[in-house]
Amino acid sequence: MEVKIGVQHAPREIVLESGQSAEEVERVVAEALAGKSQLLSLVDEHGRKVLVPADRLAYVEIGELSPRKVGFGAL
Repeated sequence: MEVKIGVQHAPREIVLESGQSAEEVERVVAEALAGKSQLLSLVDEHGRKVLVPADRLAYVEIGELSPRKVGFGAL
């Protein structure tokens, strides 16, 4: 699952591949925005933790992982 996180006052977004389901990611984001936790905490597919202060979140885009195309042909 690909997750893109926009952070206020940061020129680039954070992009990570997470093994968590879309529902899990949405629940964690909702809890952070509701003030239940001060940090948005997600784990990528390599086991690394990404922490973002909840008050600095600009947006979170949750998308499906798309397979990467390899080769020169256009299909």
